[in-house]
Amino acid sequence: MNIPRRDDPREAPVPLAANDAATLWDAARPLLEQATDVEWYDLPGSEVDRAAAALCRLRRATAGRHGGPRHGDEAVRVILAAASPEALVWFASRAISYMDENGFPEAVAPWIPDDVVEAEA
Repeated sequence: MNIPRRDDPREAPVPLAANDAATLWDAARPLLEQATDVEWYDLPGSEVDRAAAALCRLRRATAGRHGGPRHGDEAVRVILAAASPEALVWFASRAISYMDENGFPEAVAPWIPDDVVEAEA
C-alpha cells in the first residue's frame, strides 16, 4: 500500500468533501469551455490545466460519494458530453499530450504489441 507523504506534492492527497462534488459539477463545464485554444506548454496552471484538475476532482468526489470509480467516470462523461465540440477536441488533445509526455505508450506496451499499433496506423 502506498501511503502519501505530506512533503511530496505529487503524492499528497487532495481532500474532497461530499459537497465538493456539487461545486465541481457547476465549475467543470465552464472551465472546459474557457480552456479552448489556450496553450499549455508555456504556462503551467493554465485554463486547460484548471479544467483537467476540476474534472479529476469531480471524478474523485463523485466516485467517493457513490462508492466506486465508475460513478466518477460517468460524471466526467456527462460534463464532456455537454461541452462544445471545439472545447472537447482541444481538451482531448491536451489529455493525449499529457499521456504521451508521461509515458503512457510505454506503460501499456506490454499489452499492445508494436505490430498491432503499426498495422492499425
